[in-house]
Amino acid sequence: MSERTKLRRLPNRGSHETEQVNAILDAAYLAHVGFSVEGQPFVIPTLFGRKEEKLYLHGSAASRMMRTLEAGVPACVTVTLVDGLVLARSAFHHSMNYRSVVAFGTARKIENEEAKSEALRIISDHLIAGRWAEARVPNSQELKATTVLEFEIEEASAKQRTGPPVDDEEDLALPVWAGVLPLRQVAGEPMADALLPAGTPVPEYVTGYKK
Repeated sequence: MSERTKLRRLPNRGSHETEQVNAILDAAYLAHVGFSVEGQPFVIPTLFGRKEEKLYLHGSAASRMMRTLEAGVPACVTVTLVDGLVLARSAFHHSMNYRSVVAFGTARKIENEEAKSEALRIISDHLIAGRWAEARVPNSQELKATTVLEFEIEEASAKQRTGPPVDDEEDLALPVWAGVLPLRQVAGEPMADALLPAGTPVPEYVTGYKK
């Protein structure tokens, strides 16, 4: 832990344990990548995958984010999962239950075609395990048009909030409902592509999908 990952506000909600950091990363779909170009900060949303203490990112070879990160500039990757709205008796104490990770590090461009394909498989399986094995994998031309980066996590911190609202004692008697409204992301009914041949079965990894 260094100054950049030191938890300053409500540190009791935080952790630097790798196991907790990885659990949150594995439950998330979307990461936001922060970096700076000539003093101008950018934060870009992107899909990702994880293996051990490495994150894998991909994008167009023409992407500003990809071109900047592959140069090895310092970067920050964050993910956030919202688990519920915490409704207190007072507006001041409203909050949310959440899990989040802030990770710092640098990225390197993966040049080897086989390694690029493996990194893309990791990203695919992070989103929906089983799809990569069934779909057509990228060909050489597609791989050439895609930049794949390996982001080495140098430091990371996790933070989360759970539980009910914490009101001031003098507000507990107010006739205002208080509690938690849980939020969760669920998979809906699969919708077949209109051009799909009739009778094509829906894969089990789709019908039974759970993140």
